Amino acid sequence: MQIKKASFLISNSDYTKCPESNIPEYAFIGRSNVGKSSLINMLTNINDLAKTSSKPGKTQLINHFLINEKEWYLVDLPGYGYAQASKESKEKWKKMIEQYLLNRENLYCVFVLVDTRLSPQIIDIKFMTWLGEKQIPFCIVGTKADKVSSLIVKKNIVSLEKELLKTFTLVPQIFITSAEKRMGKDQILDFIDTINKS
Repeated sequence: MQIKKASFLISNSDYTKCPESNIPEYAFIGRSNVGKSSLINMLTNINDLAKTSSKPGKTQLINHFLINEKEWYLVDLPGYGYAQASKESKEKWKKMIEQYLLNRENLYCVFVLVDTRLSPQIIDIKFMTWLGEKQIPFCIVGTKADKVSSLIVKKNIVSLEKELLKTFTLVPQIFITSAEKRMGKDQILDFIDTINKS
């Protein structure tokens, strides 16, 4: 699949105000500063579609982007684990994200981003376990794979798989990506295309 056009549609904090649920929807989420905006910009070929920032916690709303006119929605969700946010803000974001994930009928898959430079993070494992418990389909996207050696990436992904197999019978599909090297782009888009056509 090629993304020929991607346009911002709407931002909000209430899943009931999301666009009409008449086409497939794919959401992207991860810890703050995991490289989510860079990945979205890489997938869509638009450098500033999702606003990147060196400061964590930039995304604070549910952001919908329309892909290829009316083929599917790409959704940029707020990151979790932003340490400097107030407890009240964290709870508000958590509730907003959970309500969206639990109630959005046309949500086909959630792409959970993890940093390949790091060993498995408890906060990521907890979030993926929650998705599994709620039977929300998800895949894993390893980001920033160009920042460390391929051996470190492999070691951390194997560790992640071992952690997940403590809870899951099967490990969800994992994509290894680098926004700078444009690695993993075709694999993710082909995956989405396959689901859309099934």
